[in-house]
Amino acid sequence: MIRFHSASTRMVNSRRAMAECLDAALGERDQDCDLIIIHASMGHDQQQLIDEARERAPSARIVGSSCCGVVGREGVSESMKDVAIMAARGAEHIAVAHVDGIYGHNSLDKAAELARQLKAKAPAVNMIYFLASGIDIDDDACIRGIESVFGPDVTIFGATSADNMKGVASFQMVDDTVFEHAAYAVGFSDPTLSVITQATHGFVAVGDPLVVTRATGNRIHTLNDRPAWEVYTERLQLPVAATCGDTIPVGALAERLPPALAAEYGNDHILRVVTKRDADGAMHYATDVAEGTELWLTVRDEARIFNDMDRMMAQMVARAGDRELVAVFHADCLARGRYLFNRVMKEELVGRMQYPLSRNGEVPPWLGMYGFGEFARLGGRNTYHNYTTALYAIYRDA
Repeated sequence: MIRFHSASTRMVNSRRAMAECLDAALGERDQDCDLIIIHASMGHDQQQLIDEARERAPSARIVGSSCCGVVGREGVSESMKDVAIMAARGAEHIAVAHVDGIYGHNSLDKAAELARQLKAKAPAVNMIYFLASGIDIDDDACIRGIESVFGPDVTIFGATSADNMKGVASFQMVDDTVFEHAAYAVGFSDPTLSVITQATHGFVAVGDPLVVTRATGNRIHTLNDRPAWEVYTERLQLPVAATCGDTIPVGALAERLPPALAAEYGNDHILRVVTKRDADGAMHYATDVAEGTELWLTVRDEARIFNDMDRMMAQMVARAGDRELVAVFHADCLARGRYLFNRVMKEELVGRMQYPLSRNGEVPPWLGMYGFGEFARLGGRNTYHNYTTALYAIYRDA
């Protein structure tokens, strides 16, 4: 039976930050465990985080990623020195696999390889926490690769790693090594556990759409028959020399959803982020994109963001019934943090997530990060999202 424990901190020294998290999560007497998941802002030395975790928990599989801020039981923080962890005990129901060198062009094959590794270790996996590089990756292909091994009924939840919104490099940790283009999966096979996932964004599509006129996989070469980056930045009223970091806060692209999915999502569109551009003006989309796809620019609707959050939480609580909530994993788009909201609004938004899932005023073990993208089910299918808050509530069924 898996038991979860979490903690977060803001501390300059990386080894002391990890020590503080483990003390708070597991107590000071026995910190050995079977799994430690780490989210750390870009100001930390990730190797030092790993080394301290290994020294204190020699039996643990260690995985983690860079991010743009964390959310824990203690609240939300987006400094350059944030660390949050989720620790777990229950080795017989936890398996870890990873691959290196995952990019947009090979995401399908690499994700399938990852899934085969995981299934060889734990055939009874019923939910998968998946974390991949946030730059130059095809996230739809990752889902297809995992599902080619496990099928579509295994729930995939998780995120893609981030930097401090520069779109330059993001990092992943697996055991004793830090990677830049890796993906890892944690498979949970505890038969008493199930997960509820849901995502929401609250942005609104505006203006006339841009049309994808040439694309390869997750790369858009032209929009409206012109170099994609040139058209995209022109529509955003930014210079063509703008960076991805300049476009992320204001440049969410929207694809129209079918009516049934739009009704469930609470929005007519699903959003996409651009995290890399090529010298020839092509831009890297977060998922597959077909020629002829219409893409709208969007604006944030702050009232709708809060209203949609309340709607999502009511739906998640209703779906859970009276089951015991044992842990919450949480992925949030970095552009929904301090880059779009002031501190008061950000903390209020997190409060609206955590309060409905609390019992007697106590927040459950909680691991959240601000990253480049989020995985959550939509229409009963594993789906990749951008610019959302995505929550993954794990319940004990028996």
